Amino acid sequence: MIKKILFVCLGNICRSPAAEAVLLNRLKQKKLENQYEVDSAGTGGWHIGRLADSRMRMAAKQRGIEIESKARQIALSDFTYFDLILTMDDSNLADVNALLKELDTSPKSKIKPLLSYARNTQLIEVPDPYYGGDSGFDQVLDLLEDAIDGLLIEIDKS
Repeated sequence: MIKKILFVCLGNICRSPAAEAVLLNRLKQKKLENQYEVDSAGTGGWHIGRLADSRMRMAAKQRGIEIESKARQIALSDFTYFDLILTMDDSNLADVNALLKELDTSPKSKIKPLLSYARNTQLIEVPDPYYGGDSGFDQVLDLLEDAIDGLLIEIDKS
């Protein structure tokens, strides 16, 4: 059975497309890509159809990770399609849970903060690097790689 995972941040141009790409990269390394469907979305629709921020794409590329997705906004149908919806920060989590209240059926998705799977940080939110310097993108990728490695360990247990 294919596991379906959605990553969510604010605009879907930095953190969530990077998380999507990191997971796809890890799955490819483990030859598990056929067992997963991975996507990302934003709580806002400002960047729909755009590629991820060029700074994030460059930082990821330096790690051998290609970010190819285009921004989209989370939809009600995502709650009945994806098994797991992972948010980047408390604001995204609140926005996702608020949208969930509009659903007129039972959700399929389990909703959690992505960093709940991290093993090497005490942070509970992935910081938004958009308005910061280039080092913020590397910090985000470090956090995403840690959390996604932890996520894969948890999934393997179940």
